Amino acid sequence: MTATPDADKTDGTDSAVHPVDRLRPIHTLIPFAIQHVLVMVATPISSVFLIATALGLDARTTSAVLSAVFVFSGLGSILQSVGVWRIGVRLPFVMLPGGAATILFITIAQGTDVETAVGAVLLTGVFYILAVTLFVKVLKFFPPLVIGIMVIVIVIVINLVQITGKLIVGEADAPDFGDPQNLLLGLITIGITVLCFRFLRGMLGKLSVAVGLVGGTIVGAFMGATDFSGQTDGPLFAIPTLFPFGSPKFDLIAAIPMLLWALASMAEATGQTIINGEIVGKEVEPSRAVPRLIRSDGIITILGGLFGTPAMVTSGENVGIVRASGVRSRYVTAIAGCLLILIGFSPIARILNGIPSAVVGGTAVVVFAIIAVLGIQMLAKIDFNETGNLITATVGLAAGLMPVLIPGMYAQLPQSAASLLGRGVAMAAFVSVLLNLLFHHTGKRNRHPKSQTPLDDPSTLEQRPSDYRI
Repeated sequence: MTATPDADKTDGTDSAVHPVDRLRPIHTLIPFAIQHVLVMVATPISSVFLIATALGLDARTTSAVLSAVFVFSGLGSILQSVGVWRIGVRLPFVMLPGGAATILFITIAQGTDVETAVGAVLLTGVFYILAVTLFVKVLKFFPPLVIGIMVIVIVIVINLVQITGKLIVGEADAPDFGDPQNLLLGLITIGITVLCFRFLRGMLGKLSVAVGLVGGTIVGAFMGATDFSGQTDGPLFAIPTLFPFGSPKFDLIAAIPMLLWALASMAEATGQTIINGEIVGKEVEPSRAVPRLIRSDGIITILGGLFGTPAMVTSGENVGIVRASGVRSRYVTAIAGCLLILIGFSPIARILNGIPSAVVGGTAVVVFAIIAVLGIQMLAKIDFNETGNLITATVGLAAGLMPVLIPGMYAQLPQSAASLLGRGVAMAAFVSVLLNLLFHHTGKRNRHPKSQTPLDDPSTLEQRPSDYRI
């Protein structure tokens, strides 16, 4: 595995300590932590304002939920980065409210009431913790081939196309959909970021993503798209409120869509953990690391749910920043968590909402594209001359892409089935695992088309689960 070059090789720290575990000087930690925050800040803000708009929340409740989302995003980032006992993966990760989880929260609240939606979040958190023991037993069926397919579906389809693209062009039914000014601003932001990577050196070069975002925001101000003045109204200090919607209601039937999403989220967490380990150059044992990550997601989801947040998930969004900057220290994301908590208690969250969405989208395009390339890089190591690998990849990708590119294709099935089958990540993982089992774990192994040498010959075997360690 090729390790990512780290920015602090010459800072005088102990070279025996892995760069992931190296505590960098505070004056270098903070700028890189701010970069993480700037890139991810749009997600919690948009999640809360989407909930507030859909459910008609008043300003006071909206402020309390926004505060809670930032505070628990920060606590989750610290927990994942630092780790406590068997909780927290101890890799540079941040935590955010899940995009799909936010939509499910709204859907359940509109179908029943908001108290039932809160109950579904709490049930999901408990489900994470209880299900992880069973989930870890099937991790051996997630070889690099399966993980690479999942990463491509997760990043290219869901993040690059569905989320990032909409930040730049808007929603299809919105009056400003495809606004040329937004398109230009997104392209300018990407251009600034690329030029920063090309010409900046030293710390500024490693902060290219943040510099690109700031540059795009400044250009947006000249274009009249950046406006912080309308974000200053509200309380000077915000405080999370316990049960802001009232006492939760627990309805297992209503919570089923969110529990099904949790299964897909656990599969997604597996891919993110593997990719993060690849990027930082640290050996990762999935059977140990993934449960630590999922337990942390579950605990923060429960705690956040008590204060009105949607389900919280560890985000792959910042993984691209780690790769782009070459700064692997998990203490950077721990400091980012501290900054998120401070933002949660201040009006900064509202003010940052003044950054044009097209600028955030342009920045995210670069970040997610880096992760997509890493997924492709994983697949590049696979021998696709072997029929099993080829069929697993092609059919797995097709199964993951189709429900996203053809929305509603499973609409006539029962709601619970349609909810699961309609999720690209879940389908990519499910189909790829089944095909991997079929070709590499049952009966005679598939044969190489250029020869009739059985694949259970060690010279032609695909990487076995026992060789899974990165």
